[in-house]
Amino acid sequence: MPAAYERYLVPAVFRPFADDLAARVGALRPRRVLELAAGTGVLTSGLLAAVPSAEVVATDLNEAMVAFGSARVPGAVWRQADAERLPFSDGGFDVVVCQFGVMFFPDRVAAYREVRRVLAPGGRFLFNTWGPLDTHGFGEALQAGLERAFAVDPPQFLRTVPHGYGDPSVVAADLAAAGFTVEEGLELTLEGRAASAADVATGFLGGTPVRAAVEQRGDDVAAVRATVIEEMTARLGPGPVSAPMTAYVFLGAV
Repeated sequence: MPAAYERYLVPAVFRPFADDLAARVGALRPRRVLELAAGTGVLTSGLLAAVPSAEVVATDLNEAMVAFGSARVPGAVWRQADAERLPFSDGGFDVVVCQFGVMFFPDRVAAYREVRRVLAPGGRFLFNTWGPLDTHGFGEALQAGLERAFAVDPPQFLRTVPHGYGDPSVVAADLAAAGFTVEEGLELTLEGRAASAADVATGFLGGTPVRAAVEQRGDDVAAVRATVIEEMTARLGPGPVSAPMTAYVFLGAV
C-alpha cells in the first residue's frame, strides 16, 4: 500500500496541500515540530525544507508507513505512534501538524487533547481535513466508478471516512472542546493533476483502505478496477487529467 500511495496519490492529491501546509508551518518559525499521520512523508519533506533549522519528528500509526517514510525522508526523526496516546512529554513541541489524518482518529477530541498536552505554551496545532466528497473531483469520480462496479452495497469508505469530517463547524467545536482557541479556519481549493484517470484509480484501489473494501466483497478485483477506470476516464478524460479538490485548514492555539 505505501508504494502505490506514494507513486500515484501523493503527486496528484496530497502534494499540493502539503506544500501549502509546509509554508504555513514555516511562517510560524518553530524550533520543534511534531507531525501526526505522516504517511510516506510528503509533508515531512516539505517541513524540512520550510524550517531547516527545526527538529521534525514524524509519526504514523501504521508501521509500514513509518518504515517507508523513514527510508524516503531520513532527515526527520520517525516514530510509530497513536495520536490518542502520544509517547512524548508535556510541552515539548512548538507546532503539531497533521495532513488529512484527523478524520481517521477514533476519538478526535481525545487526540486533540493529546496534541494540546505536548504543545508548549503559545504552541500551534495546524491541520487540514477534506471537504465533502462532491468537492473533490478525483474522489467523486472514483466513487461513481465504485457505484457502477457494485450495483448493490458499493464501498462507502471515501464518503464516510476521508470525507466524513467535512463540516467546519463540527471541527471547530471539537477543537474548542479540547481546549484550543481556533485562530483560523479557512476553505482552500487546489487543483490536482495526474497523468491519467487510471493512475488515480490505481492509487486509490491499491494504496488506501478502498482496496480492502473491494477485496472483502469477493468480486473480481481486476474487473472492478477496469470498470472504475472506465468510469473515471469518461468523467475526467483520457489524460492528462485535473480536478479541483477542496479542504479546510485549521489553526488552533494553546
